[in-house]
Amino acid sequence: MSRESYWTEDPKLLLRVEPGFQLITAPTDTHPGFEGNKAGGVAALAEGALVLADLQERLYANHQAGDDGRRVLLVLQAMDTAGKGGIIKHVMGSVDPQGVQLAAFKKPTEEELAHDFLWRIRKEAPQAGKIGVFDRSHYEDVLIGRVRELAPPEEIERRYGAINEFEAELVDEGTTIVKVMLHISAAEQKVRLLDRLERPEKQWKFNPGDIEERMLWPKYQDAYQVLFDRTSTPIAPWYVVPADRKWYARLAVQHLLIDALEAMDLQWPGVEYDVEAEKARLLAAT
Repeated sequence: MSRESYWTEDPKLLLRVEPGFQLITAPTDTHPGFEGNKAGGVAALAEGALVLADLQERLYANHQAGDDGRRVLLVLQAMDTAGKGGIIKHVMGSVDPQGVQLAAFKKPTEEELAHDFLWRIRKEAPQAGKIGVFDRSHYEDVLIGRVRELAPPEEIERRYGAINEFEAELVDEGTTIVKVMLHISAAEQKVRLLDRLERPEKQWKFNPGDIEERMLWPKYQDAYQVLFDRTSTPIAPWYVVPADRKWYARLAVQHLLIDALEAMDLQWPGVEYDVEAEKARLLAAT
């Protein structure tokens, strides 16, 4: 499966959205493919970090030292408090920041609204040799847009097709796309929102609008289901990761990235100079 030693089954196969998938019945508090507890998960994450860092450096080196145009795009979507920030900190934080390209998409500006919804997204597509991370993404435009009725139904439908075409273009250019929905329960979200309100060092993360969005929970779950039905494709499938246990969500996303990089069969780039001759020159130098 990979160089990781702790999986009993490949979580990629267990978490992938397949035809007939129903979000409403998908668990939020399980840890598919991993039989350990939180302590074991933390230890496994540290082991996996070494594997991910090695693979990420190979990807970066192959572009820097050659013309390898491959890259990875990690798309993170979730309800508030599901742990996107923790993924970025604890998973992506283990690799060389030179090889990471992070984009966080907020409410569109007036300039962005004057263009097609993919205009601002295209500008942030990862460069060759890098792992790009979208903290929220082009999918906001078919989630919030659908739930809040910010665009006509026919425009929302058009966007699903536009997204599939856009992702196909990225794949054709050498991008491996890993799309993750962190699946948190309403009960766990309530606990995390209360925790933010009760701790001064976390209150800055709380937005009163989070409660308004929470009241639309059923509509968001329906919107996610349509999103999976329309945009989970063979070249860019969705993975729904149980996120009530933060340690498991981080471990699962780490594995999805490791799997994507291992599939590239990344070797260290070769060199054109004579290694032994250069060693001899260095040793002879004063």
